Amino acid sequence: MNIFRTLHRSFLLLFAVVVIAIVTLTHISISKIVAEQSRAQQQSNSPAFQLVVEQLMQPLHIAQTLAKAKELIELMKRPEQNEEQIFLTLERLNREFNLNFFIASDISRKQYNSERQQIELIEGKVNWYFSYKAQPENAMADIGQWQNPQFYIDLKIYDADNNFLGVFGVGKSLKAFTEVFSEYKKTYGYDFIFVDQNKDITLTSDPELLIKGVTFKNLTDLSWFQDLAPHQKESSLNNLLLPINGQEALIAELNIQPFDWTMYIITPLQARQTEISRGFIISIVTLLAIIFGLFILIYNLLYYFKKDMQRNKQIDILTELPNRSHLTLKFEEVMYENKPVSLVLIDLDNFKPINDTHGRKAGDIVLRQIASMLQNEIRDTDILGRWSGQEFILLLPETGPHEAAELCQKLCKKLAGMTITTGTTSIQITASFGISYTAITRSMSEVMSAADDALFLAKRDGRNLVRTKLIESS
Repeated sequence: MNIFRTLHRSFLLLFAVVVIAIVTLTHISISKIVAEQSRAQQQSNSPAFQLVVEQLMQPLHIAQTLAKAKELIELMKRPEQNEEQIFLTLERLNREFNLNFFIASDISRKQYNSERQQIELIEGKVNWYFSYKAQPENAMADIGQWQNPQFYIDLKIYDADNNFLGVFGVGKSLKAFTEVFSEYKKTYGYDFIFVDQNKDITLTSDPELLIKGVTFKNLTDLSWFQDLAPHQKESSLNNLLLPINGQEALIAELNIQPFDWTMYIITPLQARQTEISRGFIISIVTLLAIIFGLFILIYNLLYYFKKDMQRNKQIDILTELPNRSHLTLKFEEVMYENKPVSLVLIDLDNFKPINDTHGRKAGDIVLRQIASMLQNEIRDTDILGRWSGQEFILLLPETGPHEAAELCQKLCKKLAGMTITTGTTSIQITASFGISYTAITRSMSEVMSAADDALFLAKRDGRNLVRTKLIESS
């Protein structure tokens, strides 16, 4: 399936490359003057798309990823008992991503910021929260915090029972955007305007249109928009040529889909260049849109290649078994598929004296032979890996605790009867087994904790034993 998916994406990438090549070759065939103008326009518009990808998409991806973290959901379930931990978590995220984070709890009716501010969510005073809560959308982009305006991405958070817990948000100062716009306008003389679904201007390179206090400027307030014909106001403005501030200007329009925003690039044109520039700016914007799509394709392609490469590297060199990272990934896959699973911790009894007496080389031989025996004795659906130095872990999907205990008794007896030859020395060794089980989605740490308790009982009761510890229902 992974190979098929990779090949599928490779074909899409090839198609995009071919399209770009055709467009590029077509323009190269045109005169030198036109080609130079085309390259200049491409260079001038590139920062706009770079801004969309790096400055708008990046906070969205970060917010969406963090919103799925179980740590965040657990904190939001009991906010008043976890206020200090909430602040510590938000501060840590602020340091790691250089963004502002907040949690607005529907349980405590408080908003917690990464700057350790706490705001009471009172209806009539904190309007954004109650307005957003009433909306059907689960994600929203907005401008807020009027004293220091921020670009915010807000995500609704729910628990496993689909109960609304509140809002998790990430913010970025508008100063970061305005500096980019200012530098761009200074260099090229072009303007940007971002508007939301209500045509309120959220981001812009024109300082006169920036948000003042709590009041947005609206696209319909601009004189050039008011001069449009009624049918033009209701349709796309893309490729529209019209006079703005006494100059002919071409408008390019791009929809920023995740936010339901629209970006307008306003390009001033000299009268003698209007016709030729119009055609080539349209071509450049189209080409940049293709490049943007290619960027998304390459991003996904690299992501899956990286994932496959990581899986290939997630092997313990000594035993050639899956290592801790791979086992963690496999456990998460089992949980994602909603399968019950038994988890077994296998710890070799009195392993340290083998290394001390016979040397680490002998200890390595013991680990390899035990790993080989265990791998040969388990079923095809079971997953065996090395967890730490002398500790193995066994995942038994769709296997109950009693069936797991029977298998472990067999492995325990088989291991105790083995004689391992290291060259000149014969070694016998036993192992203790700790079993835990979950039929519902749980974190691996929770299931591991129960297995570790069971392993402790096996060690305490004399080693070379199998013990089971079930997780208590909460």
